[in-house]
Amino acid sequence: MGNVRKTLDLILVSVLPLFLLSCKKDNYSAPNIHLKGNIVYNGENINVSYNDVTFQLWEPGWGKLTPINVTVNQDGSYSALLFKGKYKLVFPPGAGPFIPEKDKNSGNDTIYIDLQTDMNLDINVTPYYLIKNSQFSFTSTDSTVHAKFKIQKIISDSLISQGVESVTLYISKTNWVDGRTSIASSTISGSSIVDTNNVSLSVRIPSMVPVQHYVFARIGLKITNIGKMIFSPIEEIDF
Repeated sequence: MGNVRKTLDLILVSVLPLFLLSCKKDNYSAPNIHLKGNIVYNGENINVSYNDVTFQLWEPGWGKLTPINVTVNQDGSYSALLFKGKYKLVFPPGAGPFIPEKDKNSGNDTIYIDLQTDMNLDINVTPYYLIKNSQFSFTSTDSTVHAKFKIQKIISDSLISQGVESVTLYISKTNWVDGRTSIASSTISGSSIVDTNNVSLSVRIPSMVPVQHYVFARIGLKITNIGKMIFSPIEEIDF
């Protein structure tokens, strides 16, 4: 009986520190500092497709580095919940339909963040193109959505500029609007665009089950050799 008791005591002595260590780890506070803002060009939000454009936050000093990936919302906004600390913000190559702005002091596109309290930070980028002055209308006779807009070329440097591969008008039942969610779309190739200051597209709204009397629309521009598209703001169309 004495040997059994000694064995139990040894087990308790061995397990107790592990239990206390586990409790200590569980008592670590959760991240509670908000970093939020927008991806912008000259103060204008860059509209993208959802869950498609991300940037990375690196926190040095923790041994093996693993980035925190932050997803940009459709309207160009973002939000992350983090610990206090110093971070490096970078866009992976080809992360979006834009080129990150280089820091004037360092000459690279890394943004250094000292996050000690909640912070609003707009991230400046240079898009290849912008969709400007988008206007949407609806004709009830043929259940068709019409879009008129202008394509503005921002990057004209011949070494890095790219052409317009295509432009598409997307229609969706929800306010998540791109090629993955659209119920109807209309596309024009870049080579078919005669006047970039006066582009128009139209698409007929199909029958919807269950029936609803509104849709969401926006225009997406595919850039040659660039995987991510740039979009116009989303518009709700009632009919």
